[in-house]
Amino acid sequence: MSRMHAPGRGKSGSTRPHIDSAPAWSNTDKAQIEETIVDLAKKGNTTAQIGIILRDQHAVPSVRLVMGERIGQVLARNDISPSIPEDLMDLMRKALRMLDHLSENRKDLHNRRQLQLVESKIRRLARYHKGAGSLESDWTYKREQLRLAVN
Repeated sequence: MSRMHAPGRGKSGSTRPHIDSAPAWSNTDKAQIEETIVDLAKKGNTTAQIGIILRDQHAVPSVRLVMGERIGQVLARNDISPSIPEDLMDLMRKALRMLDHLSENRKDLHNRRQLQLVESKIRRLARYHKGAGSLESDWTYKREQLRLAVN
């Protein structure tokens, strides 16, 4: 979705090497990893932040290789998953930053157009998450209530 409104076609970033089992040096205690994931989620960390903390501080390069499921699935199994999915919340935070910028710089036409594109992505992603069942079916994006929805 990142290049939906841009002409670029290149690949960004690097790809992880293909491995199907956890390395020998990594932490492979499933119960300890799950407990750490739950604790970090209760402290308010997102799934991406939890993955980085596990990688850097707990020697778990990939939770999926050790546990057999993603961090979001572990959180859903323990009933800790957020009400709004992380990717949708990130787009909403981006829209809020743009709205704050536009309140100070009313003549910034380029930013106004980018806000329209981001709001279009939000609506499109919300439609996907409603169909997948990870978002309530009556949820709608409203610019007026955006500040309340974003924590």
